[in-house]
Amino acid sequence: MSALLTGVVPVFAMIALGWGLKWRAFLSDDGWRAVERLTYFAFYPAFLIPAVWRADFTGGAAGPVALGTVGAAMVVAGLTVLAKPALRISDPAFTSVFQGVIRWNGFVFLPVAGAVFGPTGLGVAAVAFGVLAPALNVVCVLALARWGAGQGGGWRLALSSLARNPIIWACGLGAALNLTGVPKPELVMGVFDLMGPGAIALGLITAGAGLSFRYAASRPVLMLTVTTIKLIVLPLAMYWLTGALGGDRMAQGLALLAGASPGAAASYVMARQMGGDAPLMAGVVALTTVVSAFTIPILLALFGYI
Repeated sequence: MSALLTGVVPVFAMIALGWGLKWRAFLSDDGWRAVERLTYFAFYPAFLIPAVWRADFTGGAAGPVALGTVGAAMVVAGLTVLAKPALRISDPAFTSVFQGVIRWNGFVFLPVAGAVFGPTGLGVAAVAFGVLAPALNVVCVLALARWGAGQGGGWRLALSSLARNPIIWACGLGAALNLTGVPKPELVMGVFDLMGPGAIALGLITAGAGLSFRYAASRPVLMLTVTTIKLIVLPLAMYWLTGALGGDRMAQGLALLAGASPGAAASYVMARQMGGDAPLMAGVVALTTVVSAFTIPILLALFGYI
């Protein structure tokens, strides 16, 4: 119960704060976009680089978590593509469904992982994040390049988007520094340590400010289906596959938490920029965020982690 109070509740309190500030018009829309951009391109990489740089890649849990989460996400992604004809929705709407069932919010996952599983678990979580986030960005950008409005299967645009993605650069740089054994200068790490907490706070607040519930009620069956797959099917698949690959109990718990995290706020930005159904994406992010406030503690309790 203490892990629930210290890990889950503050995270969703920060999201609620962001939603409340947006509702009270604390900043203009342009102001929120500026904060979002600052978080995404500056604070977020400053948090990820040292997290992956410091992570223990040799730990027994890191490999199964990374492989289990990526493998389960790719299976769900493949099944979603196969189910596309049966969905009978537009191509842009499909891209939002596709992102909705596999993308996850690292700003929810990482602080909860640290609270529930401690510093060791946070290090393993950072490794999993460093593998899963770029992999999901790749497949989502490719899906948007194929089915996004006005994209026309533009693979050049897809590759260009990947090359400019700060998450991929941050995780790749952190992994390269880690694997090559580059020393960690105290001055550089001090700057990262100052920016890291700001990344978590700003990430959660901007995620809350970006929540939009207007669209959720207009397509209840589709929204319920996406939410169920994202918050129930995906975490269970990640939990099982991580265990099948030899992951220990902590590894399985981290995989369960990764899958149970809500949809990523960055999905809406990507949908808006690459011709996806942005209102649908906003609704998916909003609904999964609210529902995950209940499903995360329920799943962790059912499997004996809290």
